[in-house]
Amino acid sequence: MDMFETSAAPDPTIPITPPKRSPGPSVGRLLLVGIVAFLFATFSGRLSLPAAISAVRDAIAGAPATQTAATRSTDTAAVAAVKDVITRANHAQAKAFAQSDTTLMRDTATTSYYQELVVINRDLANSGVASIELTKLDFGDVTVSGTSAQATTYETWRTTYTDGSVDERTDRNDYALVQQSGAWKIQTDVQPDSQLISPSTGTGNPGAQPGTPASTASTSSNWSGYVANGGSFTSVTGSWVVPSVSATSSGADATWVGIGGLNSNDLIQAGTQASVVTGGGVSYEAWVEMLPQSSRTVPLSVSAGDSVTVTLTKKAGTDWAIAMKNNTTGETYNATVQYQSSLTSAEWVQEAPSAGRGVVALDDFGTLKFTAGSAVKDGTSLNLASLGAKPISMINGRGEVLAQPSTLGGDGGSFTVTRTAAQSTTRGSGTNPGRRRVP
Repeated sequence: MDMFETSAAPDPTIPITPPKRSPGPSVGRLLLVGIVAFLFATFSGRLSLPAAISAVRDAIAGAPATQTAATRSTDTAAVAAVKDVITRANHAQAKAFAQSDTTLMRDTATTSYYQELVVINRDLANSGVASIELTKLDFGDVTVSGTSAQATTYETWRTTYTDGSVDERTDRNDYALVQQSGAWKIQTDVQPDSQLISPSTGTGNPGAQPGTPASTASTSSNWSGYVANGGSFTSVTGSWVVPSVSATSSGADATWVGIGGLNSNDLIQAGTQASVVTGGGVSYEAWVEMLPQSSRTVPLSVSAGDSVTVTLTKKAGTDWAIAMKNNTTGETYNATVQYQSSLTSAEWVQEAPSAGRGVVALDDFGTLKFTAGSAVKDGTSLNLASLGAKPISMINGRGEVLAQPSTLGGDGGSFTVTRTAAQSTTRGSGTNPGRRRVP
């Protein structure tokens, strides 16, 4: 899930052994090159010093200019091929969504990325999206190294919802591609450039009762809650009551605790989510996510009104313990995963999840209450007040507050997040790091 408006690591470059060169050119050879350059300048009427230097350099290196040109042409062709597959993949996703035919996305994606796209399109449809359209695609850096490539794009997508509302936003996308059987395939696609819209240095004013709006909240396009940074965070915990979402609204909401992601591209998180299903009804589930991978559902049943506690704890090396408990039913989920974290922040968040092509509309979840929020910072367990955690308000493209956190309770670890009446599907740009898709 993403907060402050912020990837598969690129494969290391394989070293190439340079070709053996001759001991060096003879004086006669260098003189001949100089004469040729001078005669060319004389008869053509102009002298290109860079061209002459390049010719001499080619002679010294023992590599003719034609070979250098061929290498550049090959690189250019590879870059063009990478751009082409990304362009085709984007249009294929829009067409696949419109025609309900996921197979249209298969040719440009690896098996794992294709499966992710299938889930994304399915969940977009289930979350009240009527159509998606790529309106603009600009390319940034594109690098090719053997059979792998990385590319950055700036994509503007227009999302139309079944209630007639429209959302259009531009996001940076970082793609990783691999060659399979001679064809480029997209392996991953992440959106790393989420940045905080309007930061604030205020804290949660401990002592007030949960429910009093936090007047000093920073703002985000898809996070609402509290964040703490300024140390090394090795554990985070929080409890909440799964909100009862109105089936007459549209969209989704995700509640979670996490570490990282505030000012970094890494984020490990776990929580619950509610999604309004097309045709009526609301589905609830528990999930975990470790960026840049997409979230995955875990076998822990949750329903509206259930009390849930989630704890993430760093163990030895890159091991993390994920502990989730439905306090109402007694059911638990525990797992150990491997993840490399910057440990730079801790979060307690109510989010409007993203679904691959922008943020999903925030449903009407009413008021959500977090309790027992704490984190281990620099080896000491502290509540939100002692951590100096800062409140974040979620806003729409017009700057209207969608979800408002309260001040911290007298215990220093509790607060509420309240959904306002503002419309979430308005024109905007940029998202915070966080949940990549709506499951």
